[in-house]
Amino acid sequence: MLRKGTVALINPNQIHPPIAPYALDVLTTALEASGFEAHVLDLTFHLDDWRQTLRDYFRAERPLLVGVTCRNTDTVYALEQRPFVDGYKAVIDEVRRLTAAPVVAGGVGFSTMPFALVDYFGIEYGVKGPGEKIICDLARALAEGRSADRIHIPGLLVNRGPGNVTRVAPPALDPRAAPAPSSSPSPSPAPSSSSAPVPVPLSFAAVGHHESRAWQAETELPYTRRSGEPYKVDNLRYYREGGLGSILTKNGCVYKCSFCVEPDAKGTQFARRGITAVVDEMEALTAQGIHDLHTTDSEFNLSIAHSKNLLREIVRRRDHDATSPLRDLRLWVYCQPSPFDEEFAELLAAAGCAGVNIGADHTRPEMLDGWKVTAKGTRYYDFADTERLVQLCHRNGMLTMVEALFGMPGETLETMRDCVDRMMELDATVTGFSLGLRLLPYMGLAKSLAEQCDGVRTVRGLQSNNASGPIVLKQLHQCDGPIEYERQFMFDESGDFRLVCYFSPDLPEAPGTADSPDGIWRASVDFLWDRIPKSEQYRVMLPTLSGSSENDNNYADNPFLTSLNRKGYTGAFWAHWRDREAIMSGATLPLGELAEAVR
Repeated sequence: MLRKGTVALINPNQIHPPIAPYALDVLTTALEASGFEAHVLDLTFHLDDWRQTLRDYFRAERPLLVGVTCRNTDTVYALEQRPFVDGYKAVIDEVRRLTAAPVVAGGVGFSTMPFALVDYFGIEYGVKGPGEKIICDLARALAEGRSADRIHIPGLLVNRGPGNVTRVAPPALDPRAAPAPSSSPSPSPAPSSSSAPVPVPLSFAAVGHHESRAWQAETELPYTRRSGEPYKVDNLRYYREGGLGSILTKNGCVYKCSFCVEPDAKGTQFARRGITAVVDEMEALTAQGIHDLHTTDSEFNLSIAHSKNLLREIVRRRDHDATSPLRDLRLWVYCQPSPFDEEFAELLAAAGCAGVNIGADHTRPEMLDGWKVTAKGTRYYDFADTERLVQLCHRNGMLTMVEALFGMPGETLETMRDCVDRMMELDATVTGFSLGLRLLPYMGLAKSLAEQCDGVRTVRGLQSNNASGPIVLKQLHQCDGPIEYERQFMFDESGDFRLVCYFSPDLPEAPGTADSPDGIWRASVDFLWDRIPKSEQYRVMLPTLSGSSENDNNYADNPFLTSLNRKGYTGAFWAHWRDREAIMSGATLPLGELAEAVR
């Protein structure tokens, strides 16, 4: 096939253990199907020579477009607050020096604050949500020689100068799929699909918040996953050095949990992928020797009928073909406590599922009300669902990790103590406790706190390690535009990093801590460590402060995780957490024996 031109796709992420840039496989698949050549420049394995890697490439190649994926804006770890976007900007600045090709950015992290990041990076374009169709439209427009003022691609963010980023109106959406959130000042006019952007009043609906993005996603093609090919994602290398492969079965989320970015960043409807396409992709990966695959869905068991059908197809191929590489599959999944029934547990086990990561978040109903909710605002599970899920998994030989999140509004010493005690009684393979929440602009909680601040006051619990004064948030309609609204969650007024987080001021902290914008919730961390008997800490992940423990459970550049990978361990890292001391000393319990132990 005669190619229409080349698109360079850059992964600027240099955090280890390495996580394969799945998005670039998705984009490569779409671009190649549209007649373009896609070159992946993966800087993850070029920590020391990434500039030279870029120079060598752009000296030899003249792409018509450069795409940059931004998976995370920061560690999203409230007790660390380490930004990544400055590193991404350094990469983009180098690209700008080396090529005149326009740059478009995307990715889940980017999609949490896309207007601010297009402006901060100084790039021409951005995509919020799935980018595979929009990037093909953009590449096609550039290949046809269209000038910048004639490129009006639905859903595309366009940089029109410093401080002025606009979004081309998307196709007409079913209003039932993208209702204006209740916090919007007033309903805005329906976006037009005409060629030129139409000015609309500044509102959450106007900037694309809480709308379906299913139309942006490719759902029928199996994404092409390669290993060892030049200028492509090397999935096998990532597996060998990071321990996991990845698989997406659907995009978006219909739920509306107040601390989650995914319904906004990925869209409020499920874009379910074709089952044959997904299982073909899984078979291709396992055939390459990538045996541990982790789902990248928001939650695998939401839209459970689709998930069951996918598992049935995996089982069918495993059972009917003795040579199927799926017989070597070890599947790892994210799940919510509900829906999850006996049939689902049995299908998971039959399909080769090794472990389930459960986002239970709390045990107290009053803490979950208004927090873990459907689109209608109703809570969709209670702790009994979590208990049953753990029992079903262990009965079927699957490992479990149950996660709790402390520090949301209303959290007290009593609620935290009760949650710790009841979670420990579950006897999950591993129990993880996190403290504090990194706020991102379009989270329900972030919007609520901005309303409470109203641009004139701070709210107790707002915190940043770099805060030099009270944190006062503005509502969107009080800002000059979405750039100003989004920036306040990452930068202070002078442009320095100030990652805004929230910790409940009702936790056991001294008033001087809870009322200080840069207070550190040390007493709450100490309480959690003291509450768990030392004899039980081997099966628990606890929040840590810098230097407080060698068992830090933050993913980025984690010494234990990087040691796991160097020693050849694969699978979800938490599956090895109980044996971390033995692993570090050179001996361990095999994963299969651990599964038998919890059965």
